[in-house]
Amino acid sequence: MTPFKSMTTGVALMALAFATACGPTGGEQAAPGNGSEPAAQKTDPSRYLSQPLVSDIYTADPSAHVWDGKIYVYPSHDIDGPTPEDDLGAHFEMRDYRVLSMDSIGGKVTVHPVALDVKDVPWADRQMWAPDAARKNGTYYLYFPAKDKQGAFRIGVATSKSPVGPFKANPQPIKDSFSIDPAVFTDDDGKSYMYFGGIWGGQLQRNTTGTYDPDGSKTDLEAPDKPALAPKIAVMADDMMEFGEKPRDIQILDKSGKPILSGDTDRRFFEAAWMHKYNGKYYFSYSTGDTHYLVYATGTSPYGPFTYQGRILEPTEGWTSHHSIVEWDGRWWLFYHDTQLSGQTRLRNVKVTELFYNEDGSIRTINPMLK
Repeated sequence: MTPFKSMTTGVALMALAFATACGPTGGEQAAPGNGSEPAAQKTDPSRYLSQPLVSDIYTADPSAHVWDGKIYVYPSHDIDGPTPEDDLGAHFEMRDYRVLSMDSIGGKVTVHPVALDVKDVPWADRQMWAPDAARKNGTYYLYFPAKDKQGAFRIGVATSKSPVGPFKANPQPIKDSFSIDPAVFTDDDGKSYMYFGGIWGGQLQRNTTGTYDPDGSKTDLEAPDKPALAPKIAVMADDMMEFGEKPRDIQILDKSGKPILSGDTDRRFFEAAWMHKYNGKYYFSYSTGDTHYLVYATGTSPYGPFTYQGRILEPTEGWTSHHSIVEWDGRWWLFYHDTQLSGQTRLRNVKVTELFYNEDGSIRTINPMLK
């Protein structure tokens, strides 16, 4: 690792016809010089609905939260490693987390120092993928997937008294955890639930028996006419450090009440679960992976079942799609990523745009490209 360098990028906003595009860039803290800092932008920014939140480091998989009126984003920190790209994501070699914060959408974004490094997680070996965070009784909890020494993804937890860290990791992963993409939703009654899972590189298909099978399928159940592999949910224990129950399957149904099938790749769950609540209804959203849509389903319980409703975001540039949805200042916002800065799947940048509901509660589909 090379010496730290200063970060001086300022805020840049793109004017659009809609009030949907917000594109601050910048940061005030030092960034690790790992050879993966973004180079000068080569693409035409006017092609995009919104602009990168930061251009000092590569960021992806943004989990956004509003605490005490301030917006905190917990992204992956992409780096340019040597591993060739493959269908299981070996080229996503992230090794630490850095929190972004801002006082307002469209305002200055601060990139904070390293919040957690893989070398400080006793059980983890590599690939610190998409994280999320939660808060309870003045403690902040960072949830993250990483591969253990056997190459199996598990989900860990780390704590801090500050929303930006540094976080101290538990010495062991969460019991009964597996796969990737933890997302923690706290309901109106104070109960918190973790949603997680992902196929292909996310390994759901290698955990169908309750034990990780390194020789299992590389993709899914390889049964396109059967119900798709289900994402998982577990209520969190009171201390937020463990599950309060064994993880359960989340059922995603079509509007006739039948399970979405594995072969229905435009609608079936791939990864990137997120939960939010709007007008008393639960919105479970996720990525379809190889078809590159962000979609959503709705239900009346945090456990589901959820009925598929439609698309939130059309495909972005880059292979992956991963998001979060939060309310701030009476408006709703979609955080997502693409590859505008690099043009490379492994080196992504986080963005934000406004999200709109129709009168019936459906979400208006967003096109991330203007040209």
